Amino acid sequence: MSRAEEVAGTAGGAVSGRDPAGRLRALFLALVLLGLAGIAAELVLLEHVESATQWIPLAVIGVGFIAGAAVAARPGRGTVRLFQGAMAACLAAGALGVYLHYRGNVAFEREMDDSLRGFALLWAALHGATPALAPGALAHLGLIGLATTYRHPALRRPAGDSPEETR
Repeated sequence: MSRAEEVAGTAGGAVSGRDPAGRLRALFLALVLLGLAGIAAELVLLEHVESATQWIPLAVIGVGFIAGAAVAARPGRGTVRLFQGAMAACLAAGALGVYLHYRGNVAFEREMDDSLRGFALLWAALHGATPALAPGALAHLGLIGLATTYRHPALRRPAGDSPEETR
């Protein structure tokens, strides 16, 4: 089997029945793409577009979806690296979103009751009007996306390309 056939058979294109890792990789990729589409739909329905920071998850989701589709269509080294970058961005945007949602809820709760402190403030902020942990779903998809690329065949060095052999 040639290198191109090996890469194509284990990533997003035709998945060989003899390669369970490739089948899992394709399933994970499909789950990530489905999850990204679902979160994008939810954000659009919630009109999550009032400020620049509210556009961050939509932009990251768009890049992630395009990168995921590229990996599904042509699972080469460049597209897999692009997908990894997009999934890292999903992870970062999800963490930023949790922080921003929580911070907004804390500000609101303090405005409502200035005496709130410690665990009472934490609890009130987690139960606030803005779902504080919802952006974690985007971070979760980023982690699944990164797991999808673990030991991806497109990232393996072809025989004879190791740094030790080129010296």
